[in-house]
Order: sequence, then structure tokens, then C-alpha cells
Amino acid sequence: MGSILVGTCSWTDPALVGSGWYPPSAKGAEGRLRYYAGRFGLVEVDSTYYGLPSTRNSRLWAERTPDGFVFDVKAFSLLTGHSTRVGSLPAELRPAGAPAGARVRPGALGPAAVEEVWRRFADALEPLRAAGRLGAVLMQFPPSLRPGPEAEAFVERCLARAGALGRHTAVEFRDPRWYAPERSADTADLAKRHGAALVAVDTAQGLPASVPPVAAATAPELSVVRFHGRSPHWGTGSKEDSYRHRYTVEELAEWVPRIRALAERTDRVHVLFNNCCGDASVRAAETMSGLLG
Repeated sequence: MGSILVGTCSWTDPALVGSGWYPPSAKGAEGRLRYYAGRFGLVEVDSTYYGLPSTRNSRLWAERTPDGFVFDVKAFSLLTGHSTRVGSLPAELRPAGAPAGARVRPGALGPAAVEEVWRRFADALEPLRAAGRLGAVLMQFPPSLRPGPEAEAFVERCLARAGALGRHTAVEFRDPRWYAPERSADTADLAKRHGAALVAVDTAQGLPASVPPVAAATAPELSVVRFHGRSPHWGTGSKEDSYRHRYTVEELAEWVPRIRALAERTDRVHVLFNNCCGDASVRAAETMSGLLG
């Protein structure tokens, strides 16, 4: 059976920092990361979705964590087709005259600029790769990306680029039609062709944006499960409303057989909690670690 690592989708979320989970001795960015890494073996870096990572931060993250600890890194929003705030782009790549608060998609920048964003994203992760700390690059596609030939071609290109970074790749879709019974096998095959882990997700069910809990092993090295919470506002409310949820033991126990089944088919399973509400994510991760033994 493969190993199972459990963690959260951020260690710097303001709600977590202000929750009291970190002791007073865990001061500053370094202290918090060292404290977190002493309790979990995995974390997802979600800040890289909102802005390009830096080589300096990657080097510091590697230096402040023990051997065996890994970072899953969420791809910068522009690289997965999301609208991206102009101010988060390097100054020389911003559209002329566009205000910092405006949003752009890849097509508005042109191939050369997008290629440069890919290059900078890859270069910034090099210290993590070199230190053996880079887990998976998460390619999370927007709800607006619906299944179809054009969308599949875009996903193929993205996964090929992400796979060239030299570590594992995970792919998550936000439009539930990618996971529908009549489509699920094709979606899994798309991930398999690129050796990518098709992310299994836990969200509230019965809503228009609900993603079904499909747990398919699509890559021999890695499977990924992400818990987004079960808020009734999933896909409609603010970020805080959409992800605010405290998992019960019973809700987490539902996933134990699925996670163990994935571990029987892959070398490693990454289990990540993205439910924000104070210390809800770390408490759920602690509970899940106990359930998995």
C-alpha cells in the first residue's frame, strides 16, 4: 500500500493565523512554517494561484522544512485559463494602459507573454525541486471550462507543460460535467495520458456547482484528494462562504475507504483540506490523520 500524507491548502491563511492554533512561540513566517511542518508532512501553496511564486520564497520554504516534507503548488491562475488580475502580472507583461485591478485571460496577452509566465513559474519552483520538496503541481481549471474538443485541447497543452516541470501533476475541474457518469471515464483517460492525478474532491452535494466524489487512480505515482467543505454556498457565495465548513468525524470517515483504495493503486496519496473557518482545516487534517492511522 502506498503512503498517505495529510495536510491543508495553506499554512498562512489569516483565519488560521488568527485562530490560536499556532502557539505564541511560532513567530513570523519562519516560525509558523516550522511549527506546521512538525505536525504535517504536506501542505499546498495556494498563494501561487494569485501571484507568481519567487525563487527566494521557494528556497526559504525548502530550508525551513525537514526531509520528507513536500509542497503541492497550485498553478498561477493565468496558466489554467482563469481571469487574472493585471496587477499580479510582472510589470513588463501587463497590457499597456490596463489598470492594476482589471482582469485578463491568456488570449489577451498573446503567446509570447504566456510563455514567459510559464518560464518564470517553472524557474521559481527550482529550489523546491532541487531539495526534493516539490510534491505536485496542481492545475485547477475554472468552472467556465466545460467539456468539449476545444477545452480538452487546452487541458492537454497545460498538462504537457506542467508535466515538463519534472515532478507530479494533478488536475482538478470545477465544472461538474467533467465528472458526470457518462463523461467520467473520458476525463480519467485524459489525465492518464499525461500521467496526471485526477483530483478527487469533497464538496456539498445537490447544488448546481456540486462536483461528485469521483476517486479514480489515474497515475501510478500519486493520487490527490481535496476537501473543500460542504457549505450550501459552494460555487455561489464569497470565498469565505463557499469554503466555510467544519467536518464531522462521520463526514471524514466516509472517505477513509476511498483513500485507502487509492493508496492500494498508487505510490502516494495527498489528502488536503481547503475548508476555511479559523482552525477548521487543520483540525480536520488532524482528525483524518487519526482515522487513517
